[in-house]
Amino acid sequence: MSEPTQEQVISIVSSTFEVQAVNITLEKMEFEIADAEFREKFVALAQKLESIGIICFLQKSADKTIIQVNRLPPESKKKKLLSRAWIQRILFGVVVAFVMVDGYYRTLGVNSLIYIGDPLDFAILYTISLVGILGIHEAGHLVAAKMHKIRTSWPYFIPGVPVIGLPTFGAMIQSRGLLINRNIVFDVAIAGPLAGLVIAILVSFYGAYTSPILDQSIVDALPDGQLRKLDDSIFMTLALATFGKAGPDVEVLMSPVLFAAWLGFLITFLNLLPAWQLDGGHMARTIFGQKIHRIATYASVGVLFLLRYEMMAIFILIFSMRNMSVRPLDDVSPLSKNRKLLYVLVIALAVLCAPLPFSVWPK
Repeated sequence: MSEPTQEQVISIVSSTFEVQAVNITLEKMEFEIADAEFREKFVALAQKLESIGIICFLQKSADKTIIQVNRLPPESKKKKLLSRAWIQRILFGVVVAFVMVDGYYRTLGVNSLIYIGDPLDFAILYTISLVGILGIHEAGHLVAAKMHKIRTSWPYFIPGVPVIGLPTFGAMIQSRGLLINRNIVFDVAIAGPLAGLVIAILVSFYGAYTSPILDQSIVDALPDGQLRKLDDSIFMTLALATFGKAGPDVEVLMSPVLFAAWLGFLITFLNLLPAWQLDGGHMARTIFGQKIHRIATYASVGVLFLLRYEMMAIFILIFSMRNMSVRPLDDVSPLSKNRKLLYVLVIALAVLCAPLPFSVWPK
């Protein structure tokens, strides 16, 4: 594709906006525009320019509205041993295998106290549940990105350490297109946690159904530390309560499927934190701006320390020092009112998914 000329760029910008002045340097072009309503026009302009290898930013300078135009950095043409598609397939296969192994041994552990079923059957259910939660979460991002015409990669599933730890550390997608304004950033960010949470809630009910209640005599006979208690979220407590398995005096032996739901709620909670480049961090950045987002990141780190998730807190703290947030091309247009109201729901869901170190069930 031939290099776009200055005349082509000027023509494209002028056909979209009322241009009052143009400033051209060796590195960039700046257009002063007179349009008062520019959000939707800028989306169309950014997509046109991206198609010819040009990136633009919208910014305010005193009482002027400026569009800055630069060339996109060239994509690397280095030959790779494996294509992205094969890397994604291999990682997915490894995660499925790790989750299967983890589910098999988790079922053996439960069966050593109370028999709940064939380990292979539960390993399959566990794999469908956990990979399903992660996969639907990423699918939510993909659908929202597709609606806004943003190119993304397929999910990269991240292997963990089965049996002695977590079989997977989640999944992620990479944006290959431009996040044009705050509304688009918000929509793509919120779609993943909401989609994954729906599956986690469904899995939690089946998991609660398959998880037996331990007799107190069995609990008393177990050596200290063999029965590890995980902090439940409010969503988890509600699922257990549906089957009469909630309460401070009830000891539930967590089946692999219920553990998948527990992990799904934890992942959703972590993603909804208004921190760094987590989904909740992107949403907070679109509403509050960069300065408050930075404060919210440090506050989230403090919350994680209080909940005893020190490693995750340290991880966010270290990486947020390098790259705090994503800046949309149009960082001038505010987030829409409906999306601001929707963020109240995000905060509520984060609370409902949080692993609380105390029981919300009345004594």
